[in-house]
Amino acid sequence: MMANIVILIVIVAISLSFWVVSMTASTYYDDLRPVSPWRWMFSVIVPLIITSHALKKKSLDRSGAIGGGQRNWLQVFCNGGIPTEIALLYMIENGPGEIAINFSKQYTASWMCLSLLGALACSSGDTWASEIGSVLSKKQPRLITTWEQVPIGTNGGVTLVGLVASLLGGTVVGLAYLLTQFMFVEDLDSSPPQWPVVLYGAAAGFLGSILDSYLGATMQYSGFDEDSGMVVNHMTPNGMHISGKPILDNNAVNLFSAILIALLLPGITWPFWPRKPTI
Repeated sequence: MMANIVILIVIVAISLSFWVVSMTASTYYDDLRPVSPWRWMFSVIVPLIITSHALKKKSLDRSGAIGGGQRNWLQVFCNGGIPTEIALLYMIENGPGEIAINFSKQYTASWMCLSLLGALACSSGDTWASEIGSVLSKKQPRLITTWEQVPIGTNGGVTLVGLVASLLGGTVVGLAYLLTQFMFVEDLDSSPPQWPVVLYGAAAGFLGSILDSYLGATMQYSGFDEDSGMVVNHMTPNGMHISGKPILDNNAVNLFSAILIALLLPGITWPFWPRKPTI
């Protein structure tokens, strides 16, 4: 109990120091937008509530809670490390304030926003596909590279329910992003429409899940162990190879998927992004 209290105090102190720095810096730089107190409270309190709930449900261990089946710090880093790095780069380049996505006036900042959103939606889509698809799907998964039926738990196995879940997982992230735009961005009236972020999140979740499955089917080993009667991710003496090669593990696949979506999808998207009509 005492350790949890200490961790809570440290997290609040660090986040509060960032907020104080942003407020101080904004007094010296007129074009630097500070973080509002409401946004700071929202950004700290909501994750703490979610993390506390996850710890109680044992879906996250203590190392996973500090860093960001049961999730540990490595899994949290591989899913959240890329968005965190992009957020830090955004803060260094543009300051901590929120902006509307506007490629005509803020190309770099808009690109970073979509990159961050894409990485988060990719992780969300893959998680929804894995967790919901494996529970609700009544059909055996098919390997994404050959479309042959494979045992449940095979890396690269997909189902229709899982693909729909990945789409919904990305959509939820896009909706959350749009909601924060309405809450914290002041110049939306003079900016291009922001609703495409919902479609962007859905696409990132779906494509991220597809990419994750493809990497899993080709670069992760999957085999059926006759002794345990289970699908395993490593070679065993009495194991029968199903798919993939022992190159990457699941954490590396998640990391590479997030990186590729974050790097490629904004560049593909920006030519089609709505522009504010000039008068």
